[in-house]
Amino acid sequence: MKQPINKNSNNNEEKTMKVTIISIWKSLSRVNGNSLAEFATVSALMATLAATAAPKLSEVSEGTKAQKTMNEIDKLLTQAKNFYQDTADIEGRGRFPGQDKYDVSVGGHGSDGVSTLGAQMAIKNAVEETFDGDGDGDLDSYTSSYINWRSVFGESNADAYNGGNILTEESWSNDAPAPDNCATCPAKAKGKGGAGEWLTLMGESAMASPYQDGHYVYVVVPGGGTGNSTFPPALYIIDVEDPTSFNAVLEP
Repeated sequence: MKQPINKNSNNNEEKTMKVTIISIWKSLSRVNGNSLAEFATVSALMATLAATAAPKLSEVSEGTKAQKTMNEIDKLLTQAKNFYQDTADIEGRGRFPGQDKYDVSVGGHGSDGVSTLGAQMAIKNAVEETFDGDGDGDLDSYTSSYINWRSVFGESNADAYNGGNILTEESWSNDAPAPDNCATCPAKAKGKGGAGEWLTLMGESAMASPYQDGHYVYVVVPGGGTGNSTFPPALYIIDVEDPTSFNAVLEP
């Protein structure tokens, strides 16, 4: 996961520019009888500073968004970790939202019941290759193909999109709910898909990416094994605005 942009550094640059412009303006207002040449010189200097500050302020805004979306993803991971621990206590083995059991996949990466840790590692490598930034089939915007990914809060949930504007070009989908007649599914998983469990975790309040073209999607690589040889599932969450920059993984 890439390191977030230094928000404090950006804020300091913004404050320095504002102080400089204000200082020049105050100096100008204290001097009486300035000539037109002096006034023109100061005006030109202020225009230059304003032009220089504009792109910097834009960078500050983008940096703030980057920090915010990573903070939101971290919140989701924290809730997913709590969910995993709770289901481990109640159901015998931990699982993530959308999983019917610990060895069931969410999304299109991998199949249920992974037999070995090596097989699971191969699936995880395949997931990570989709946003590793090497340019080889990477997911790099919301228009990329997300057919293997599932919406965290629901593909048609307006609250899960910036400004309530649902992205109509999306290729991700919802996780299907566990059937009520599933004999091996925990009772808590029945009748609820991943989006339903995520919403319950977040107090029925969806989280939207700060980016206009952002949205949170996830996959779960299934765990497997039996007895003392079991291994846990792995959860991946990305923001479709730029998955190569905004991604995280939780492996209990």
